[in-house]
Amino acid sequence: MSGGLLVAGTASDAGKSVVVAGICRWLVRRGVKVAPFKAQNMSLNSFVTREGAEIGRAQAMQAQAARVEPTALMNPVLLKPGGDQRSQVVLMGRPVGELSARGFFGSPAGTETGPAASEGAPAGPGPMLRGGRRELLLPTVLDCLQQLRDDHDVVVCEGAGSPTEINLRRADIVNMGLARAARLPVLVLGDIDRGGVFASFFGTLALLSKADQELVAGFLINKFRGDVTLLDPGLRTLRDLTGRPTYGVLPFRHGLGIDEEDGLRVSLRGAVRESPVDSPVGADVLRVAVCAVPLMSNFTDVDALAAEPGVVVRFVDRAAELADADLVIVPGTRGTVGALHWLRERGLAAELARRAAEGRPVLGICGGFQVLGEQIEDRVESRAGTVEGLGLLPVRVRFAPEKTLARPSGQALGAPVDGYEIHHGVADVQGGEPFLDGCRVGAVWGTHWHGSLESDGFRRAFLRAVAAAAGRRFVPAPDTSFAALREEQLDLLGDLIEEHADTDALWRLIESGPPPGLPFVPPGVP
Repeated sequence: MSGGLLVAGTASDAGKSVVVAGICRWLVRRGVKVAPFKAQNMSLNSFVTREGAEIGRAQAMQAQAARVEPTALMNPVLLKPGGDQRSQVVLMGRPVGELSARGFFGSPAGTETGPAASEGAPAGPGPMLRGGRRELLLPTVLDCLQQLRDDHDVVVCEGAGSPTEINLRRADIVNMGLARAARLPVLVLGDIDRGGVFASFFGTLALLSKADQELVAGFLINKFRGDVTLLDPGLRTLRDLTGRPTYGVLPFRHGLGIDEEDGLRVSLRGAVRESPVDSPVGADVLRVAVCAVPLMSNFTDVDALAAEPGVVVRFVDRAAELADADLVIVPGTRGTVGALHWLRERGLAAELARRAAEGRPVLGICGGFQVLGEQIEDRVESRAGTVEGLGLLPVRVRFAPEKTLARPSGQALGAPVDGYEIHHGVADVQGGEPFLDGCRVGAVWGTHWHGSLESDGFRRAFLRAVAAAAGRRFVPAPDTSFAALREEQLDLLGDLIEEHADTDALWRLIESGPPPGLPFVPPGVP
């Protein structure tokens, strides 16, 4: 067979990424060869595949759920926001330029205002960037999907935002545009924890054209708390109104910790990543403060720290919040120079300098590493020219047109470590103690390597060094395996589908598509 399914959502953050992962894990556990797919993603959380392609981190997580190696085929178009108006376009894992939202989604071919690519960016297919959209990107998207379908029994696709982005329908390649082109059955997912899920389901369906509605097979409710029988009257009414069933009600689960597409929630002041309730091994806990810089990318780097018993991770945006931190992390960002200005404006830069002078631990990752250096020459990302860094590490950074995409491995702190690199900045390290691809001076570390803290032995060695520098009697748990914890979380997602979805009906839908003759729901009150 070559079955398929598109999981769409009534809104962004309805849980599409984790539900697709759960369906993939459920299918692979029953012996089905399955792959995830997202035609077009907008995210600052990305990953590097073994062939050196950049894709959304959520698709890499879904591939892990499916127990297959992630590839560029699973996310052919990735948009990486560089602000409210512009994004870097990554096509088949490689950046091809910068484009405004209007240029990508709305303006006719050839009428994009301003340059199609940023100054110094790699040469790319200009007409594609200027024209944007469906007629040029859809063939690539469909070819990738077909290759996955040729090699797998089932491909589970994830939509983006809502399928009723009616202002963007003509250019759509990820929601109903993809479903129509590939004849995929569509399951609409709704987050009941937000409220209004029945109105969202009906309104989503009512705003679609008749041809689009024919592919919508039914609904799936996510994040329900309480007695599920209380929903029965609403589910019956929804079926009466739409002629479509609900394929299950998934309960709310705390602490999944699965990779998210963006850092919106964690970048808000006061947000706290959930940590295990296990007591610390040593006498003290270790407090980690992550500077919630603008355009924060790959904030999942700290998930492995939050998984350690006795480690508390907070995202902060005020200098006072660094006072009691044993470790401060400056994470990656899509706007390095902008993050540098932000740190200075908020007084965080001065606090970081004070910490460094006092020998208190600081870690910079990727863009965070770059801001800790002496100088940044950027004529690519911000085009700000030469900017003075914080001067905490003997490093000079020059932004290159070509993006570095790599999967390095090595040794550090006496332990093996793996990571991945995604950056335009090239670091010239002029001193200090070697640390991965960067350096260390006192208690200040810097590296471009994302994901290094997922290497268990290295993470434990790093935490021991942090605890010693911070004067904490903290001891890393000797048997914490981040990979095993991630597998447990993915199995939990598979359990949610297997135990709370109508898997027999879901399998029939994947195998045969939506039943013919589904009724059309006209706009407004029926």
